[in-house]
Amino acid sequence: MDRLTLLGLLLAVVAVVVGSILKGAGVAALLSIAALLIVLVGTFAAVLVQTPESTLRRAIAMSSWMLHPPPSVDESVIARLVGLSRTTRRNGLLGLEPEIEQLEDPFMRRGLQLVVDGTDPERIRSIMEIELDAREDAEMAAARVFESMGVYAPTLGIIGAVLGLMTVMQNLEDPRLLGQGIAAAFTATVYGIGFANLLFLPAAGKLRSLIQFETRRRIMIIDGLAAVAQGENPRVLEARLKGYLST
Repeated sequence: MDRLTLLGLLLAVVAVVVGSILKGAGVAALLSIAALLIVLVGTFAAVLVQTPESTLRRAIAMSSWMLHPPPSVDESVIARLVGLSRTTRRNGLLGLEPEIEQLEDPFMRRGLQLVVDGTDPERIRSIMEIELDAREDAEMAAARVFESMGVYAPTLGIIGAVLGLMTVMQNLEDPRLLGQGIAAAFTATVYGIGFANLLFLPAAGKLRSLIQFETRRRIMIIDGLAAVAQGENPRVLEARLKGYLST
């Protein structure tokens, strides 16, 4: 679990709530079901209009990356690739066939199947890079969904504030309601700007970073499997793959 994300979300809530208290507005000033409805439902509605269904589904699935990011380049991935290389040196390419079903990563599994089938190393690299580019483009499009939400939310907050002020203008004959009504109107603005800058835009930025890490891991897998197909020395392969850990 990503503790930094949890800490960031907690600090965001604390900053807004404690700031509201210190400014004298209090916690009650932040509570408005109508404002929350306008901002969140309006933002999601705009995203539904803008986003293709496949991209939206991927964005929803990737939202879990915020707390459970995909595995990054680490020693275990390198050890697995080096182990495949040793197996090839001992038993040949067909000796890798039992390893295919043991791989949890579908990307690596498909690449290893190409190796077992005797595909040329450069052909393996070409095939897997096409899938790599397609997946990266799809994932980046999904990350942009959260960026779009960060753009729409403040605008919906302004709409909520305007609707609130319209209500205030209808009650000008009662001065006692003016202050309370104006404060409630601007709650929607707080929600819009807050959700955009404390949740949606940071989520988009973090997902882009995670996609870059995932792309680097897949590039390393392509490099490793092409080397396995080529019969490269396991020690040389390990030394080369460890270069991915230093970037």
